[in-house]
Amino acid sequence: MPSGIGLDSKAVRSRMVHKLAAQGISDAQVLAAMGQVERHRFVDTALVNQAYEDTSLPIGLGQTISKPNVVARMLELLRQGRAAPMGRVLEIGTGCGYQAAVLSRLAAEVYSIERLRGLHDKARENLRALRLANVHLLFGDGMAGYAKGAPYAAMIAAAGGEAIPPAWVEQLAVGGRLVAPLQMADGTQALVVLDKTPQGVTRTVLEAVYFVPLKSGTS
Repeated sequence: MPSGIGLDSKAVRSRMVHKLAAQGISDAQVLAAMGQVERHRFVDTALVNQAYEDTSLPIGLGQTISKPNVVARMLELLRQGRAAPMGRVLEIGTGCGYQAAVLSRLAAEVYSIERLRGLHDKARENLRALRLANVHLLFGDGMAGYAKGAPYAAMIAAAGGEAIPPAWVEQLAVGGRLVAPLQMADGTQALVVLDKTPQGVTRTVLEAVYFVPLKSGTS
């Protein structure tokens, strides 16, 4: 498809960004980053016509790419309205690599870990052409975090468990923020924000979400 026509057109991404703004996303840097990354390059060929709709899409191995509104909402929460780029960020669940690409425009350095080899390889292939020097893709158990890169200014998870793994909290810097889905007592999931302060960790429970379950191990 020629550049500037159809899905390659910046106008298509601009429409998505305008929708996000209308839905309440107000962080200018998040909106700019969402407008820069071509989401259709991260979905299967058969689904490219749905790439800029506000919907999650299957990416194989029982996983999905989150809908744009959810990605933007979580990144806006992660940034806490700060003017400067975030420092080092850890992403749990690389998936197809889309969110890592958006994060690369908002953070100094991005470590992204994926437990499914097939998706890790797919993300590596998807991101190769973008040549993002500040993104590091890792294959491993995301529940263990990635201690070698710690401490992290921010952490974000694309899967929800019954509890936040202790390793994530340990690897979060003081002053850092973690945004993740979490399973509630009634079995539903909600978006949770953890802030690590000198006095301890504070937890804020926000709106209901639906993510794939958080699992340990690799496959």
